[in-house]
Amino acid sequence: MVATDILKISILGKESIHCGIHLIPYIVSTVLETLPASTYVLVTDTNVASFHLSTFEAEFKEAIQKVSAETKPRFIPFIIPPGETSKSREGKAQIEDFLLLNKCTRDTVMLALGGGVIGDLVGFVAATFMRGVRLCQIPTTLLAMVDSSVGGKTAIDTPHGKNLIGAFWQPEYTFIDAAFLETLPTREFSNGMAEVVKTAAIWSDKEFADLETRSSEIFAAIQTPSSNNSGRTLSTRSEAQQLLLSIVVGSISVKAHIVTIDERETGLRNLVNFGHTIGHAIEAVLTPAILHGECVSIGILYEAEVARQLGILNQVAIGRLARCLKAYNLPISVTDPRIASLPAAKLLTVERLLDIMKVDKKNSGSQKKIVLLSRIGKTYEEKASDVSDQIIAKILSDAVKVIPGVPSKDPVRMATPGSKSISNRALVLAALGKGTCRLKNLLHSDDTQVMMTALLDLKGASFEWEDEGETLVVNGGAGALSVPEQGKEIYLGNAGTAARFLTTVCTLVQKSSSAQPSTTVVTGNARMKQRPIGPLVDALRSNGSQVEYLESQGCLPLSITPAGLKGGKIQLAASVSSQYVSSILLCAPYAAEPVTLELTGGQVISQPYIDMTLAMMKTFGVAVVRQVDPVTKKLLDVYHIPKGTYVNPAEYSIESDASSATYPLAIAAITGTSCTIANIGSSSLQGDARFAKEVLEPMGCQVVQSENETTVKGPPIGQLKALGLIDMEPMTDAFLTASVLAAVAANQPKAGRELQDSDAKNVTRIVGIANQRVKECNRIKAMIDELAKFGIQTKELNDGLEIYGKPISELATGVSVHCYDDHRVAMAFSVLASVVRETVIEEKRCVDKTWPNWWDDLENKIGLKVDGVDLASPSDAEASFKGSPSKSPSASVVIVGMRGSGKTFIGQLAAATLQWPFVDADFYFVEKHKVEVRAFVQQNGWPAFREAETHILRELLERYPTGHILSLGGGIVETAAARETLKSYAKHGQVVHIVREIDEVVRYLGEESSRPAYGEPIADVFRRREPWFAECCNYEFVNHTGVISSSLGDDTPIAKKPTASIRGEIARFFGHITGQYPNLAANVGSDKRSYFLSLTFPDITPALIHVDELAVGVDAIELRVDLLRAPQDKDAYGPYIPPNSHVVTQIAAIRRTTSLPIVFTVRTTSQGGSFPDDAEDEAFSLFDLATRMGVEYIDIEISWSQKRIRDLNSRKGHSLLIASWHDWSGKMAWDSALTKDKYDLAASLGDIVKLVGKANSLEDNLRLHDFVSRVNSVPGSKPIIAINMGVEGQLSRILNTTFSPVTHPLLPNKAAPGQLSFAQIQSALHLIGQLPSQRFFLFGNPITTSMSPTLHNAAFSALNLPYTYEYLETDDVGQIIRAAVVAPDFGGASVTIPFKLDIIPLMDSLSPEAQIIGAVNTIIPITQEDGSRVLHGDNTDWIAIRECIRSRLPTSVLLPEAALVIGAGGTSRAAVFALHKLGSKRIYVYNRTRSKAQILVDAFPQIRIEVIDALGAWPANAPPPSVIVSTVPASATSTDPSASNTLLLSPSLFASDKGGVVLDVAYKPALTPLLSLAASTASAKGWVAVQGLEMLLEQGYVQIERWTGRRCPKAVVSKTVWAKYEDVISKD
Repeated sequence: MVATDILKISILGKESIHCGIHLIPYIVSTVLETLPASTYVLVTDTNVASFHLSTFEAEFKEAIQKVSAETKPRFIPFIIPPGETSKSREGKAQIEDFLLLNKCTRDTVMLALGGGVIGDLVGFVAATFMRGVRLCQIPTTLLAMVDSSVGGKTAIDTPHGKNLIGAFWQPEYTFIDAAFLETLPTREFSNGMAEVVKTAAIWSDKEFADLETRSSEIFAAIQTPSSNNSGRTLSTRSEAQQLLLSIVVGSISVKAHIVTIDERETGLRNLVNFGHTIGHAIEAVLTPAILHGECVSIGILYEAEVARQLGILNQVAIGRLARCLKAYNLPISVTDPRIASLPAAKLLTVERLLDIMKVDKKNSGSQKKIVLLSRIGKTYEEKASDVSDQIIAKILSDAVKVIPGVPSKDPVRMATPGSKSISNRALVLAALGKGTCRLKNLLHSDDTQVMMTALLDLKGASFEWEDEGETLVVNGGAGALSVPEQGKEIYLGNAGTAARFLTTVCTLVQKSSSAQPSTTVVTGNARMKQRPIGPLVDALRSNGSQVEYLESQGCLPLSITPAGLKGGKIQLAASVSSQYVSSILLCAPYAAEPVTLELTGGQVISQPYIDMTLAMMKTFGVAVVRQVDPVTKKLLDVYHIPKGTYVNPAEYSIESDASSATYPLAIAAITGTSCTIANIGSSSLQGDARFAKEVLEPMGCQVVQSENETTVKGPPIGQLKALGLIDMEPMTDAFLTASVLAAVAANQPKAGRELQDSDAKNVTRIVGIANQRVKECNRIKAMIDELAKFGIQTKELNDGLEIYGKPISELATGVSVHCYDDHRVAMAFSVLASVVRETVIEEKRCVDKTWPNWWDDLENKIGLKVDGVDLASPSDAEASFKGSPSKSPSASVVIVGMRGSGKTFIGQLAAATLQWPFVDADFYFVEKHKVEVRAFVQQNGWPAFREAETHILRELLERYPTGHILSLGGGIVETAAARETLKSYAKHGQVVHIVREIDEVVRYLGEESSRPAYGEPIADVFRRREPWFAECCNYEFVNHTGVISSSLGDDTPIAKKPTASIRGEIARFFGHITGQYPNLAANVGSDKRSYFLSLTFPDITPALIHVDELAVGVDAIELRVDLLRAPQDKDAYGPYIPPNSHVVTQIAAIRRTTSLPIVFTVRTTSQGGSFPDDAEDEAFSLFDLATRMGVEYIDIEISWSQKRIRDLNSRKGHSLLIASWHDWSGKMAWDSALTKDKYDLAASLGDIVKLVGKANSLEDNLRLHDFVSRVNSVPGSKPIIAINMGVEGQLSRILNTTFSPVTHPLLPNKAAPGQLSFAQIQSALHLIGQLPSQRFFLFGNPITTSMSPTLHNAAFSALNLPYTYEYLETDDVGQIIRAAVVAPDFGGASVTIPFKLDIIPLMDSLSPEAQIIGAVNTIIPITQEDGSRVLHGDNTDWIAIRECIRSRLPTSVLLPEAALVIGAGGTSRAAVFALHKLGSKRIYVYNRTRSKAQILVDAFPQIRIEVIDALGAWPANAPPPSVIVSTVPASATSTDPSASNTLLLSPSLFASDKGGVVLDVAYKPALTPLLSLAASTASAKGWVAVQGLEMLLEQGYVQIERWTGRRCPKAVVSKTVWAKYEDVISKD
């Protein structure tokens, strides 16, 4: 045997864990010598095999040759695909079949070579094969070494969760070879370090401290490959190898000890699941994109926060955990950019995570169990503890809600965390100092974490923890600094203080002769890259330092060349940030020459912070002299800093944070309670300590402040006084707290504080805070924007803002506050939330910057309840294919466009559809300014009008943020200010551009006179504004009234055909983009099948006359954009990019003829289409166009840039993405890991998955079906379109349930080989028993002359359904009907007179409409989950009446001012309900028996109904009706005054000059007296007559859809019914 030094670890009484380096020869010899067998089977995956299999094969071959036995053992390797998908029932069976095929017996030894997947899977096979065979674990990843390979747990995954089926099966040996880690990717190493950190956290404070401080050395150990098997023996083992091995061995030893005590996980072994309860739930959603250890890392932090929330663990420990995990490049929150950028991240809802946690092996019943830390190295219990869902939900939630009330801990006494400002200065001073300094009360937050990490990277100091983390021991480096290691950047997140301080610190780095990197790179997150650092860099450059900008001028990232700081005279502009000054002051003693720092540029900002720096420098041994004017004795902005080295004091106690103290003090002020803050008083170094005396006391609070303590008692709630003028320059960070208090300070200021230039008594004017625009966000703007949500008026000033206070009762409730990732914004608004109901604070974790446990302290120390709020919609996570919103569904819609484009008409119809108020900005302008627009422009000029118009825009958005349609003037885009306002609004709301062809606009404007003339050609105005409209809007509504017809020519049939109702298209578009009524295919994601028709025309418009026939049975229409050809390119062949304008015209044409959803597809040549593969920019331009036009589904190939797909996903609104992949090669195997990877990628990118292969045999379809079954069995799986192309693949199209693409005989060609028509699929489904025959009935008496059977049977025939519709005439609702509705083949029924009421007792449920109307005309059988059926009663009469009217209302009638119903029977109730839903403002009812009319009125108390005593006699000053519905028999009416016993109809019924619609529900005779009168006297006025048969058709169309889930083929059915009807009428 080759000489090998081994460390052995005992587990379960046996030294079976052998650890070392380069162990393969040792492993082979040990196995062969101690585990004799006939067969050794090594199972690995393709990745590991490429590195190590050949070595194992060679060693086994050589060793077996030396075996003396006559029959030598076999060595058989078996390679499986890598990844979690192999760890399945199928994967296990595949290995077992291999073993059986190779005649392996019970004496076989299995070797699991690989990561956790291999170990778990092969271990489970070993546990069950031949009832158990011997096993050796040979883990190759750090995660497997320290976790899954130790302890004997084996398992496979199921669709219901990870590791749910398995066994405990202890290996004979576990071989830990640290050399395997040399080939491990860095990310995988970090993945394993999560488990190492976890183990140390629960078991050993010392081990944890080593991990905290030695991350760089540990990473270096795996990045230093060994050669010639060095490290196999102790004599050849390097220090780095020894460190790495010791880390691994230490972690394994802890787990081995725990397993020995509790092998079967009954208590103690639970401890190794710290971080796993939450981590596993996150992993279940994010796998495979995010690794196990990365998810556990997040779980560690979140479960530690659970312990903190319960008062068990302090923030110090959480800060240490966070720092340590981040040191190994691990995420600690789901907001980490690596996670937040994933589409699957939106699925991380609290509800879903809690649901996943239910299936956890640690649970006891429904009670969830979590391992709780009490300190680093110690758990609260020696087992997992019970934790309520409420606590977990609060931690997981991304937002919080403070429950208003009086703090229960009143009077409050507390201390705030250490000052961020002092903590950062102390860290720099102690690191640069000589000797050891113990820092007490250090702030444990994001900012200090990045500062410490940066100082470690610069090798400027080392850190240790004492007192369980309460004390940080800093071993100063006396100014010796080095450039970070190759490839390592100083990453500072959004920590502004650290960025400013460290920029100068990095200039102190001296040149080194070693081969180290040449520069230090300082960088941060996106916001940090916007924050200014230019003045500091300018000063350093002027002093000779080499500092370069790597991206934007004046901002991070920076590249700093090591050369030391020259010193001498330095001039610095200090009017933007005092941190620039402190940065140079802190580093100046280490310059080559003494420094004279002269501050220039006007008033120095935040002088108290500079004074703080000077005082602290003095404590650390360097005294700075500030120059004094010898004449005036005034202090000058010139500082003299001597050369020197800081001498670290033995101990330095950091003051509590005065800025943070403002929040609990402000809560006392606003709630009328008392709060005392310790360690903050008049002697504080911090300017914000003045907040209590200078802000709260003038507002009416009682303030007592000693040197080290501050107490505030607030006035009674609602009695705060406005401040008048206050200069907050000495305490700029506290202005946010002052602002929220000022919002409710409605009482006049104290005497002497009133503003002299304002009569208002509720004004607080805050000045001196200009620097707050360049903090974590533009804080002044943030406060203005967020206070506006509460209804608080503000005014922005050059260096501050004004706030106009209101009584608390007048503030808007239910506000969601956006925090801009700014801790100060979040904590300030939590103060306001303590008195304003239902206030939600978003981005709760941004407080981690300065007070990570603020929300816990708010509840536990102040006594205000805090609830978690999950901002993600459950529908968004669990069923995004249903159309979950990515914008607030109640956000107001802003309409823009040229004057004359139809904004008012479209806006008012949209408002009627959404039942929202409509606001016209022009009318609002006139109302406010008391002058017409034209007159205003004449008096004041265009510039003044544009300014006033922009102000109106902002006012409208503030006043009507939700639930309104806001129509703006055509010139609103003329000013940059207005455009910026619109663009900002479009980020969370809808801005719709109404697009109309210029000729129509010109024609309209030639007739319009209420607005001022342009003074230039309209076409020029149009061209100027067009790009501005496009820039400002996120949606476009195409109001093309003539372009399509004119482009076709007058002789084209479509040009003469009546277009689909513009009202219907407006309803569809605005209902969809707002999310109020998403126009999505209802069958997708349900238990019904869904289809889309693939249009293959190069130009859609000539075929639109046939759309009704083409689209029979389908749920959507696919527009193959790549197949379109513009008229000028109609003969183009090969790859082609259609012009956007042509695509717009095509979509608009489809919208004129059908309301079916559109599937927008741009198929590339490599995936079977005509779009160029390399035209990604053009493709995404088309996708953007689709989202802007409100297209419902967008097919996007997963081969495009994932970043661009995710960006599109964030902007898609209520449209859905179909993530698709097509493989034309015929090599795609549905049972392969590659196909599953494609599925996982598509599922992460889209709302619907589409995978298309090519079948070579029938079996390929069966494998596809199995694949779909597997992925669909996973809870929360997304709908999948999975089909095989080619004739052999047609079976897959028949079996596919989601959005099967279909063709039609009228199409020029099929979109893909093997495509079937809808009719063909229906026939096939019936033949294979998937579409059984059903019977439908008409219940009533008499019914033999009804047209219903003709209607429904025509529909069934057109839809190719094996259904029949029959008469069932009976005398009552008796046994015959009862037997029919319970028959197995009962599909549904229509109900007519006289059974619409009598049928109700047979119903199990009624629709809300049927309940209101009090009648059922439709019976729908519904199959429950358990297979039972219930009967549901509905009423479709009202829908039929509404549609008959809505589709025919003239454009002159936006909404009926008034409507008339003649009659008071059952159909009259449906008519009243329909008219109400149509938006009629008042409804007249006439009936010959007035008492019956009154009964009808009383049935609808919420609707304005008036009984009239004579037809044609309307109430005084009331408008005549523009809609008339007659529900009485035709025989009961007459236009002949001499007719007896009839209702006389007169022309006065049609008094409305705007025209209208008259519907007579009687359909015999064809022309009733009412319709005859309308035709003879009212048609000239624009009245449209509707026959009763149309109502029968409309209600039948709805019934068909309710029964079958398919839209009724209206054209075919209508034609058949009318032909039958005319035949019957002609015979009467």
